[in-house]
Amino acid sequence: MNATISQIIQQWPQEPRESAQRLVDYYGEPEEFTPSMLIWYNREPWKKTILSKDPIKHNFPSPHNDYLEQVIDFRVPVDKFDDLAAYDGSIMAERTKGELSARCGGTSMNFLAVNLAVEIAQGKRSVEEARSFYTDVAKKFKAGEHHPYTEKLQFTVPTQTGDPDQATS
Repeated sequence: MNATISQIIQQWPQEPRESAQRLVDYYGEPEEFTPSMLIWYNREPWKKTILSKDPIKHNFPSPHNDYLEQVIDFRVPVDKFDDLAAYDGSIMAERTKGELSARCGGTSMNFLAVNLAVEIAQGKRSVEEARSFYTDVAKKFKAGEHHPYTEKLQFTVPTQTGDPDQATS
C-alpha cells in the first residue's frame, strides 16, 4: 500500500480503516485520495467506489455504520424515487447523471441493497417486500450464510442512463 495512503488511513476509525485495507488488497490503489476518503473508478461492476473515514449511523436493517458508497449507471424512473427513499435511506439516485448508489458497511450489503433497489425501480418488488427480503438476507449473512444477492449484481448494468430533463425556457 502506498505510504501516503497508509498514513492517511492510520488516523481513521477502525471499521473504515479495515475496509480500506481490504479494498486496496482487492481493487488496488485508489485513483484519488484525501485525508477523509479513498476513491476507485471502474472496478467492475462499480462505476465508482468511495470509502469515507466518517461513518454514518444507520439502523436499517439493524444498527451499523455506513462508510462505503458504490455507484452504478442506472436510470430510475421519476415515479420510483419516493419508493427508493422509503426502502432505504442509504440508496441514492441521481436523475441527471443516471446513477444509482448504495452506502453501507461493505460491498456485500451494497450488492444486496442495489439489487433490491433495481427490482423496486422496475416494479418487480414492493418497498415492503424489499425491506423484508433485505432484513432476512442480512441476518443470514451475519450468520455466515451467503445469498446470490450479496455476491454480485443480478442484472446487466445499463448504459446511456443520464436524464438531462427538458428545457423550459
